Amino acid sequence: MRSCEHYRFIERHRPYRDLTFKFYSDGALTIIDNNAESVVTPKELKGESLDFYVRKRISFIKSDLAAKKQKYA
Repeated sequence: MRSCEHYRFIERHRPYRDLTFKFYSDGALTIIDNNAESVVTPKELKGESLDFYVRKRISFIKSDLAAKKQKYA
């Protein structure tokens, strides 16, 4: 079963984007610009939003590795 974690991030500096990050258990990612109602790619992120994405992605990877280690160790 594919689960999903949602995070909302609002940039504090221009262009003040309101973003929703959806991290799926299979490693997939969807980033939605809530104001423009469009999908954003990680390449389009800058500054705070890019930092937020990288930190959440690293956290997801660490959690996934720990779960796999516990399951198979």
